[in-house]
Amino acid sequence: MSDEFDLIAEDREDRGKGASRRLRRQGLVPAIIYGAGRPSRLLAFDHNRVIQQLENEKFYSSVLSIKVGEKRQAAILKDIQRHPSRAQIMHMDFQRIVEDQEIKMLVPIHFLGEDVAPGVKLGGGKPQHMITEVEVVCLPKDLPEYLDIDVSELELDEMLKLSDIELPDGVTIPALAQGEEADRPVVSIHVIKEVVIEEEEELEEGVEAAAEGEAPEDGEAPAAEESAGDETDSE
Repeated sequence: MSDEFDLIAEDREDRGKGASRRLRRQGLVPAIIYGAGRPSRLLAFDHNRVIQQLENEKFYSSVLSIKVGEKRQAAILKDIQRHPSRAQIMHMDFQRIVEDQEIKMLVPIHFLGEDVAPGVKLGGGKPQHMITEVEVVCLPKDLPEYLDIDVSELELDEMLKLSDIELPDGVTIPALAQGEEADRPVVSIHVIKEVVIEEEEELEEGVEAAAEGEAPEDGEAPAAEESAGDETDSE
């Protein structure tokens, strides 16, 4: 368990949107913790402290220590809800863990050696990341903070897949048990080409001409103007 993430929580009794809004106005984050064969428990955390912790990538893939009163509980973050336009955490879900029970967790992927890969250094390509995190299964003690994938030997137009990730002892990627079709691409190196489409240029010129009030080439008045004239005559 990581001593780096020691979260202090307080119990909360009230449920519902109204209760959650009151907590947020007090600078708290409503949360829930569940699992390990025990009833779920409503908690609240200091919002500023949570924001500080979330700045560390390791927070999302570490075993956390949640302290309520004098008791501590090992847990992992399972879900986080953010406000769509403000830097505010709306709600958090935590799952209790037990030392001898495996857990599923998304962990980030770190890409090593991209700047020295032949496809980049000699071929002029750029790395393309198809996925940046992967779900693993392991015991809590074996949970990695991240997984490395070595790109340093990758040639132009080559790729690495999930099966190319070197896994620590006790860690598996469950997707790989589903067969070759589930062995998803993780990173590739390609030359990114820019294509200028002339039709778009012609369309833009037509739009600009219309905006400047230029008449059509055949000299006919636009249909909308003809319609307006008919209405005036009828009056």
